[in-house]
Amino acid sequence: MNQSKFFYLGKITRKFSFKGELIIFLDTDSPSAYYALKKVYVKEDDSYLPYFISDISKYKNNSIRVKFEDIENESMASNLINKEIFLPISELPKLDGKKFYYHEVNGFQVEDIIHGKIGEIEYINDQTPQHFFVINSNDKEVLIPINDDFILELDRINKTIKMDLPEGLLKIYI
Repeated sequence: MNQSKFFYLGKITRKFSFKGELIIFLDTDSPSAYYALKKVYVKEDDSYLPYFISDISKYKNNSIRVKFEDIENESMASNLINKEIFLPISELPKLDGKKFYYHEVNGFQVEDIIHGKIGEIEYINDQTPQHFFVINSNDKEVLIPINDDFILELDRINKTIKMDLPEGLLKIYI
């Protein structure tokens, strides 16, 4: 299956019991949106294998306790520890307003209220503590911190993000 059709949901962190139950850390701001999952996909090499959930319950913080069908014991569960969990993008809860998923805004045009059009979002760099829009502006790479206070409007229909950027931020690029 194509990786672009899936989103990372979390990771199996440890066993819970000798009956094959597992703890999954959910990498999300809204873990409760996933308390009724029936199936998840576990990444194995370059494939996404479906695992059906027979029992699920809230655990601590952003974690859930799950029992997968066909995982009968501790030994079988051990093989899944540290595996990443995915879901199809089609199962993401819909967002509105200024909230967005990172994959959703690739290709959006970014505009500043003072400088006007800046460029198109190529991708989001989330490999650092501060996440950035990586924007192509006239063949120059521009990094803009993702900060709710900077985003004025997100227009999904016209694929634009209007921002109020701090004075001087763009001077290092433009």
